[in-house]
Order: sequence, then structure tokens, then C-alpha cells
Amino acid sequence: MTDKPRVLIVDDQPDFAKGLVRLLTPKLPGAGLSCVLSGEAALADLAARPCDVMVTDLRMPGLTGLDLLPKALALAPNLGVVLVTAHGDIDSAVLALKAGAYDFLTKPVDSDHLARVIAKGLERAALLGENRRLRAAVAACRADSGLLGQSPAMRHVKDTIAAVAASDYTVLIRGESGTGKELAARAIHALSRRAGGHFLSVNCPAIPDQILESELFGHVRGAFTGAERDRRGLFVAANGGILVLDEIGDIPMSVQTKLLRVLQEREVRPVGSSKSIPVDVRILASTNQDLEARISDKTFREDLYYRLNVLTLRLPPLRERRDDIPLLATAFLERACREMGLGDKEFTPEGLAALTGRDWPGNVRELFNFVRRLTVFSHGDVINAAAVADADTGSGNGGEQRDDDDDGTAAPYLEAKAQVVDAFTRRYVERLLGQTRGNISEAARVSGLERVSLQKILRRLGIAAEGFR
Repeated sequence: MTDKPRVLIVDDQPDFAKGLVRLLTPKLPGAGLSCVLSGEAALADLAARPCDVMVTDLRMPGLTGLDLLPKALALAPNLGVVLVTAHGDIDSAVLALKAGAYDFLTKPVDSDHLARVIAKGLERAALLGENRRLRAAVAACRADSGLLGQSPAMRHVKDTIAAVAASDYTVLIRGESGTGKELAARAIHALSRRAGGHFLSVNCPAIPDQILESELFGHVRGAFTGAERDRRGLFVAANGGILVLDEIGDIPMSVQTKLLRVLQEREVRPVGSSKSIPVDVRILASTNQDLEARISDKTFREDLYYRLNVLTLRLPPLRERRDDIPLLATAFLERACREMGLGDKEFTPEGLAALTGRDWPGNVRELFNFVRRLTVFSHGDVINAAAVADADTGSGNGGEQRDDDDDGTAAPYLEAKAQVVDAFTRRYVERLLGQTRGNISEAARVSGLERVSLQKILRRLGIAAEGFR
């Protein structure tokens, strides 16, 4: 059972501090609240045990709230710090926000409003904690075999990979398109005694039938028109290592016959040659097809099937390992941001839940491409469920409206103008909230808007400031 999230109240007035704990406890039933009476005591408390949100008075003897802030964040970098200040200290509170405070409130403090601010701070802490956990899990999976996943299905895959890697038998890797069959083959190679040898892969359907035989087995000069010199095939090139025959179910019958001979005799005969060449190659074959059905309709040799299917590794589709989707999405988001040269983005729990509940017929490959789309079109540093829904429509406009109809005809002038203004306002406000980390008071000050006016804009456009914190 996990510990409760914790809130620490810091104020030099004992009655005020204890009163806040008493008032807030029933309003935050999922959290544990405690109080200390000085900045020094707060630092000792933070050093002794984890804390998610700290509410501190700005003016205190000894360490002030401003003095406490950087020291507290040094001890707990993800701590949400809320400052309570008198009206005359607004400038100091703004400085605190720039120094990393989560929010500030002015006295007299409304306990209901404070409870809402703390609740949002706890949500932020949970989000940061989940992202830390997922990033650590991603790093652990990469250090393990490169295959991302901690679900029972993926643990079984990793156990199977470790078992088959210890032998030198042929492996048939089965799974739907996009499940990671090549990655599994690379993991087998990395764990096998052939790890120091070549790892070569050929996508069988991508090579025309008349060329595939030469690509695999090589040819001698003059074997056919255009064969101007000898060419060693992939079997010879992979000698001492591993050769992956990707989508083995699509190779023509003529090549199947010759491949069967290679597996039986452990030697290849280049096209046009009368001599065979011994080879020491481990074969990994992959397919997304029903080979048994192909055997039944006489398009795949049964004897070749049994030669290939000595050991079997099945890659589960994403629908059978939904628990791995948050882990995969986090890793893909990190990679997409790196590819685009962007700063870090994060998923909200609701955003990850939306991805987990979606169907992925294209499996892991489809998820990765979808996350790339989210990275391009999502505003701010946080990707929530609304962003996932927008990307799912394929509109790619981040929820903004076009100035014409779907059929290309122009919209009425006033309607088109309103859409353009809304699009500008959305971009401006989202940049503003990103700059101020979702703090509405600071955003209003920077923009020159009244806080109430800014809140009305946010409500009208359906923008949640919490998503930028």
C-alpha cells in the first residue's frame, strides 16, 4: 500500500498553522497534513520524509518564505510550494513564482480556495511522480533488452528471449505487424553467443522474386543478364552471426526450396555456380501471417515450416498488453521531443488513460507515430486527454478552427474573423500559461489583462491552466 500524499503547513503563528490543518483535513481526505512553526523546522521535516505540497507564510522570523523556497526545492525539487502573503507583498510573491513557487495566496486565506490550490498541487505531484516512475521504467527496460514493457505478457516474452538466445536453434518469431519482431530478433542476437558476429536482416517481400534468390545466396559472374561480377549473398555475409528473414511467409516457392536445402545442409550454392559454400549462420524468421493456413493452401512448404519452427517466440499485440501503453508512450514522447529538438513534454494521467483506452490495430508502431503527431500539434509542455482526442480526429490543428468550411467555400466574414481571433487568442494564452507555469495571477500581470477577464477567456476556449503546471 502506498503512503498518502503529504502537505506541510509552515507558519510562525501556532494557532494559525494548527487551525489550517484542522480546517483543511476534511477538505483533503486523501492527504496527510502536518505543520511546523519555522522555516528551519520545515527544512528538517523535508529532509526527514517526503512531502508533496508545502504552504508557507512569506513573512516569518529567521528564514522567511523567500529564504525557505530555494532551500526547500534543493531538498525536494518537485515540491509544490504555495506562499501565503499580505497584499503589500505581491511583488515578493511574483519573485517567488519566478524562483519556482507553485502558487501564492493573499491574506485573509479562504480555506476552500486554499484546499483547491493544494489539491491541484497534489495532482501535479502525482503527475511528476508518475512520469519519474515511467522514465525509470523506460531506462530499466532499455538496460535490460531494449524491449519496453513490464506487463505479464512482456515478461513472458523476455523470459522466452533469454531461453532461446542460449541455444543456436532456428527461431520463428510470430506477431502482428508493428509488434516489434525485429527488436526481439536484435535482443536474441545481443544475448546469444553470436553477439560479436554480424546481425543482418532482409525484408523478403520488399525484394522482387527474381532478385531475392541472388540477394540471399549470391551469384557468380555471368549467371544472368547484368551479373557482371561475383556477389556473395547474405548467408555468406552473415557467416558466424545471425540472419533475420523478415516476413518469411511471402517468399516464393522456388526460394523456399533452396532455403530448405541451406537449412538442411548448412551450405549455400550461389546462382550460376556448381560449387557450394559452407556457412555457419543462425536463422531467425519472422512473420505476421498464418503459416498453417498457407501450408493448407499449398503456398508454403510444410517441411520448411518445421525447419523454421524449431523454437517459437510470439510477440503479443498491444491490446493484450495495455498496461505497457503508458510506459511506451512516455518513451516515445521523450524520443519525439529529442527528434524535434524540443524541451521535455509530459502526459497527464488523463492523457495516458485516453491512450490506454484507444484501439491500436497497428500496435506499437502505430502508437509511436501517434505520439509523434501529438508532439507536433500539442501546445504547452503537458499533453492531456483533450489533446489526444484532437489528434485522434486527424485534423492536426490543435483544436483551432479553420476560416473556411470543409468543402473549401469561404465562411461569412464575421464568423471567419471570430475564428481567426480565437485561434490567435488560443496561441497567445497557451504561450502565456506555459511561460507562467499555469499561474493565472502571474499570467494576468504579464499580459496586462484583469484576472477575471483572463479566466473568462480560458473558460470560453476550454483551456485548463492546470495542464501547464
